[in-house]
Amino acid sequence: MTIKIKNLRLKGIIGIYERERLEPQDIIVNVEMDVDVQKAVISDDISDTIDYDSITERITELVAGSQYNLLETLAQKMLDIVMEDYRVLRGRVEVDKPQAVPRTDSVSLTSEARR
Repeated sequence: MTIKIKNLRLKGIIGIYERERLEPQDIIVNVEMDVDVQKAVISDDISDTIDYDSITERITELVAGSQYNLLETLAQKMLDIVMEDYRVLRGRVEVDKPQAVPRTDSVSLTSEARR
């Protein structure tokens, strides 16, 4: 089964230019996690699956405290959070930085890992 966190809207400091580091910018995050949930389906117990609220909170805290220059670094740190739980068989994180480049909706970066 795939668990998705869609369009998590956050604010954080990210960028290499001084103007990007003055105030928090919009950052949009999408997460996918392939998880074996058979035990949770039977037990109907949160402890047998991924607590996506907890992952969302940890990513939110990461972005709020971020001072990274590169989206690549931020995306990898998010993926590290997703992959901490051994039950995640595949994790994928997409990070969008709206208005990063003039005349575009956003710049996006995707990072993925498998067990």
